[in-house]
Amino acid sequence: MGKVIFSIKYSILPEKRKDYLDVIRELKNLVKAEGLESYSVFETKGKPNDFEEIYVFESNQAYEDFDDQSDDRVDILMTKLSDMIKQQSTNYSTLFEVEE
Repeated sequence: MGKVIFSIKYSILPEKRKDYLDVIRELKNLVKAEGLESYSVFETKGKPNDFEEIYVFESNQAYEDFDDQSDDRVDILMTKLSDMIKQQSTNYSTLFEVEE
């Protein structure tokens, strides 16, 4: 069972930067799930307001089960977050670890 990395890249509206950072700080404290090894958010060097969220799961099963878990506060924050992202700037990537 190899690890799975799921990432979301996007640009936020510059005027929403402070609100975005507040939402991300709270999300980093709330996003937890069985099998989720880490959740991090990075800003792209040289591109202010371009961010990438990276989720590292211990297995494909943990990745598949992640969407089934529900937390009302996380759902509210994700909705707020989606209102701050520039339209058509979102890219998703899912990587599966190569096993021997």
